Amino acid sequence: MKITILGSGNVATHLGKALLEAGHRIVEIYSRNLANAQALASQVGATATDLVTRLRDDADIYLLAVSDQAIETLASQLPVSIRGMVVHCSGATTMDVLASFQRYGVIYPPQSLRKEHDTQMASIAFGIEGNTTETEDALLELVQEFAPKSFRCNSQQRLALHIGAVFANNFTNSLFQISFELLQAHRLPFHLLHPIMQETVEKAIQHEPRSVQTGPAQRDDQTTIDKHLNFISEKPNWVKIYQRLTEEIAIKKKN
Repeated sequence: MKITILGSGNVATHLGKALLEAGHRIVEIYSRNLANAQALASQVGATATDLVTRLRDDADIYLLAVSDQAIETLASQLPVSIRGMVVHCSGATTMDVLASFQRYGVIYPPQSLRKEHDTQMASIAFGIEGNTTETEDALLELVQEFAPKSFRCNSQQRLALHIGAVFANNFTNSLFQISFELLQAHRLPFHLLHPIMQETVEKAIQHEPRSVQTGPAQRDDQTTIDKHLNFISEKPNWVKIYQRLTEEIAIKKKN
């Protein structure tokens, strides 16, 4: 297939390389910043451009690997003459923002991708959605060439997957940062927590997470909870987070 990629960031870079390795031809890279388009184009053997209205109209797929906020506007600027599938990669954006095209869909990777880090694309289960069965079949077949765990996923499922990923990745990482700052403030190295961090993730993968929940909230240890809250009282946001998560653990314990 001939593929045009709109975007030059993390997702665009990983998908461009994966599609190229799967034997497809990346014909064009678009970015508002021409230097960024050229940087990715040089890696995948494509032409670079910063003019969306001058994109070629004969690609089989137009892959919008841009921020959620840019998808609808960018799609509206695409040449009206294109006949290929128009696809975005967002977990939270509806497929219908592409409804002006005959064939459109979504390939969403529930993974935090960084272009400077190698990622095994085969380990990612992409959520695939198309506006017709034919389009969805074509997208699933394409993505499964480099990510065989990929699956059909409707819009509600994709949004649930995206929110779940935010809790599992973004919010968890923010909690790691709180732990980092707390230990740093008391001249303790963060690596002291690495074993428990690793164990927590491994257990959550192997079991339903609440079945392996531990800690003072799980034990109804209010004395320890009060000590913790007093210790971090100079950080009101941390106190709120601690209290809300303690409440959530208590609710899960009852249910």
